[in-house]
Amino acid sequence: MTPDTSTRDCPCGSGMTYDLCCQRWHLGAMAPTPEALMRSRFSAFALADRAYLLATWHPDTRPAELNLADSPEWVSLQVLSANANAGQGQVHFRAVYRAGHGWGYLEERSDFVKVDDRWFYLEGETTEGVLKPGRNDLCPCGSGRKYKTCCL
Repeated sequence: MTPDTSTRDCPCGSGMTYDLCCQRWHLGAMAPTPEALMRSRFSAFALADRAYLLATWHPDTRPAELNLADSPEWVSLQVLSANANAGQGQVHFRAVYRAGHGWGYLEERSDFVKVDDRWFYLEGETTEGVLKPGRNDLCPCGSGRKYKTCCL
C-alpha cells in the first residue's frame, strides 16, 4: 500500500504540501519552467517514482533502464540558480542525501530543453561530496534544527 503523501511537505523543499506542489506534475500536468521540472524530478527521486523520471528525461539522453533500488534517501534540495529562454534552461542545485549513517550531497548544473511546449531534462554536470555536520550545525535534512536535536 502506498502511503498518503498528499498532505505532507513536498520533498522538493518549496514549503508547500505535496498535493499543492509536485503531485500535479507527477500526475501528468506539464511543469511550466525548468525549475519546476527539476523540483518535481527531485521529488520523484525522493519518492522512487521511476516512471516519472523516465518520462521527463529527453529521449536523446534517457537511459534504457533506471534502477532506484540502491538510491540514497534524498532529504533536502537547494536551488542555487535557475533560468530559461528560447526553449532552453538551466538549473543549478544542491541535493542532500543520507546513505547509511553518513551524509552526502550532489551538486548539478542541469540542462533542460523545451519540445512541443513540454520541458525535458537533458543532461547535467555533477559533483558529489561528503557532509560531516557538527553537533551544533544545522541538520543536513533541512529541518532548520540543530543536528544534535534532529538526525544525530
